[in-house]
Order: sequence, then C-alpha cells, then structure tokens
Amino acid sequence: MRTTRIGTIGIGGENPVRLMGVINTSPESFFSGSFVPPDGVLAAAERMIEEGADIIDIGARSTAPGSREIPVSEECERLKRCLLELEGLEIPISVDTMHAEALQVALRYDIDAINDIHGLADERYAMIAAESGLPVIAMAAVAAPGDARGADETMRALAIVIERCRQYGIEDLILDPGVGRWVPERTFEDDWDICRRFSEFATFGKPLLGAISRKSFIGDLLGKPAEERLSGTLAATALLIDSGADMIRTHDIRETADLIKVCGEMRRR
Repeated sequence: MRTTRIGTIGIGGENPVRLMGVINTSPESFFSGSFVPPDGVLAAAERMIEEGADIIDIGARSTAPGSREIPVSEECERLKRCLLELEGLEIPISVDTMHAEALQVALRYDIDAINDIHGLADERYAMIAAESGLPVIAMAAVAAPGDARGADETMRALAIVIERCRQYGIEDLILDPGVGRWVPERTFEDDWDICRRFSEFATFGKPLLGAISRKSFIGDLLGKPAEERLSGTLAATALLIDSGADMIRTHDIRETADLIKVCGEMRRR
C-alpha cells in the first residue's frame, strides 16, 4: 500500500491507525454537541491534542441533509477566524470544504491537507488542490457528494476519484468511502453495506478513512439521536479498523483513542 503524510504524520502501510478530531464551527451541524464557537477553537484543539488526536479537521459548513444552507462567503469568514486562532499549533490541520473559494481562503493559512467530500468533481477546486501540493482526502463521489449507493457503486465512484487525481497530478491521496445519507436516494442499508465490505476498498492501494462518527445509520439501528450514539459508533469503528481503516475521523477523541489503542494491541498479538 502507498502511504501518505499529513504534516509529519504517516498514514497507511505499517503506520498505526491515526485519529482525526473534528472541529466544527457550524452551528447547523446534525450533532449540536460538536459545535465549537470561534472563541473556543484554540481550547478545543488543545484539548483534542491532550486526548490523543493526531490530526485536526476543520469544517465551517454542515453538509448533513436538511441542514441550513449558508453562503460561501460565510463559510470563508468562519474558516478565517478558526485558522487564525490555530496558527502555530503543533498538530497537522486539514480543512473540510467542497468550495473552491473556501479552499483558496484556507490555503492562505498553514494547513496540511485538503478534505473534499465532492471527490474532486469540481474542476476549479481540483486544480487549486493540485497546485497546493497538499495531500487530499477525497470522498466517493461521481457528480455529487455521496451519490454512490452501496459498496458496488462506491467502488466505481472511488475508481473515478482516483482517475481524477491522476489527471490533475495528485499523488498523495486518502480515500473516504463516504458513509452517510448524503443524497435522498441513499438508504441506511447502503451505509451498512459499505461498512460490511470496507476491506474491499483496500484494493485501490490507498490509505482509507473511516468517517462514521454518530451518523444517522447508527441512530436508525439503535433508535437514538446523535447525542446518544457514541457506543454504537465505537462498536462500528472497531470493526472498520479490523477491516483496514488507516485513519478514523471522530467527534469523540478520548474514547476513540482508547479504542484504537486496544484494537492495535489485539491485532499485534
């Protein structure tokens, strides 16, 4: 497997499973407990470092179905305030945006990776990402974020994403199979299918991101809101690690750090 680096952190191959903590500056988020106001960003980041995060992922827009749409200009302002607060922090930072204008703003700051749920489907965005030279976390997408249904369509979508990266000369790539109800046509069974067959995505030879933190397919099974999905998330996360996830994106750093450590010890023995 080809490994990738985000800042000083190696992802994939013989590296340990890495932990990506979410700093969410959008009050529209599906999980209200994850919202961090601008004046709390630095403290939240420092707490995540203390609890075991390897990388911090900054998002300024909710992409959950039904969430309030905001103008790109507002997303840019949120990113500016957040990234300014984090300047000089000793941890790699990725920025989660699918808009070229917001990406350009983020690149004015000292970031280490780009997280694109649109899978580089936007030509302008892809060109900016390629010119930056930064590693890219790209989610399965054909024409819209998460438009692949189930594992088979996700395999095809990831193949398309990889081809886009080849065309633009992007070599440092982490694949996100894209669990979540991104488009109305997707069902919770599509998400379970992706999770059950997660190991198949390793055939692409790229590091894999597991991003399932408190998502609705877990809530559907358990009949619980986002605030009560931690234990279900941890159970599914353990199985994704066993299926080859190289990095886990989560709202819950301390608990997930413990899980990763235990999974690592079980696999070592």
